[in-house]
Amino acid sequence: MRSTVVDTLPPKVKRALAKLGADIALARKKRSLTTIMMAERVGTAKSTYLKIEKGDPTVAMGTYAMTFFVLGFDGALGEIVDPRRDDQGLLLDAERLPKRVRARKTPRPL
Repeated sequence: MRSTVVDTLPPKVKRALAKLGADIALARKKRSLTTIMMAERVGTAKSTYLKIEKGDPTVAMGTYAMTFFVLGFDGALGEIVDPRRDDQGLLLDAERLPKRVRARKTPRPL
């Protein structure tokens, strides 16, 4: 049975995952690691690791994270949606700022 995730992914996301997989494969080759060595270090089957290199969206996020760790990119995962780099979020925050700020009236003491 095919996952509906694969069917509903926008083309842009599919391309990004394919690029991620190709980049992982290139990083593995630069480190002179075989797919079997990577699968053992990641703690998964060779077939699952090969899905990672193809950018398969059905592979668990934790498996991708472990792959990043093995390749030395474990810090990159925490930077993906860093609020400081969220341009859209920063713009929305700026739009929500009030136009004017008024001091609140404090009740008079009795």
